[in-house]
Amino acid sequence: MTDSLTRIDTFLTHIQEGVKPNMFVVDVNFPEALSLTSQENKNIVNLLCKSTALPASNLGVIEVPFRGRTVKIAGDRTFDTWTATFFNDKDMLIRSFFEEWLEKMNTHKSNTAPLYKPSSGTSAADKGYMATVSVKQMRKDGTDSGTVLRQYDLLHSFPTNVSQIDLAYDSNDQIEEFSVEFQYSYWLSPSTPTVGGQGLASAVTDGPTFGSGIME
Repeated sequence: MTDSLTRIDTFLTHIQEGVKPNMFVVDVNFPEALSLTSQENKNIVNLLCKSTALPASNLGVIEVPFRGRTVKIAGDRTFDTWTATFFNDKDMLIRSFFEEWLEKMNTHKSNTAPLYKPSSGTSAADKGYMATVSVKQMRKDGTDSGTVLRQYDLLHSFPTNVSQIDLAYDSNDQIEEFSVEFQYSYWLSPSTPTVGGQGLASAVTDGPTFGSGIME
């Protein structure tokens, strides 16, 4: 180990400000068929998302026995569920949006599926229950909302669980929270992150593009 690797100034040069886990943005693109119509309501979902996670990257392993040893070969890719936790707003709007989403996939009483197509299309004939969810790691800098360091798009997403909210007489000095669990088919990390559907020119794009089958 060289002396330069043990110096504080060398460490600070490489880590700089680091990446802060409390700097993130979540965009949930609800299906068009839901009653979530205004951009203001969509912004509430982003604003009141308390916590989430950047998605994992998992690859299975094929174990092949060979002369008393186990040879390991790369297997198939799998994708974990993705969970986000939200503060409960005063009108319980966010929770009602997710409850409606689940209701459209399978109704409580009549056991029907108003949104039965596994699609995220926007046309009247192609409206389905899937959508794209984006989670963005932000850099805290001189801009008002920060700069996107990396964006992960979770394709063909839909919720499968809206957690219960515990109630108790002795639950003082706290705000209700609930979690929503999503299933998705795969994630992509675009080379140019987006905010509000528009390319972010100031985004850091020096890293590779993941998930498309090509590393740039």
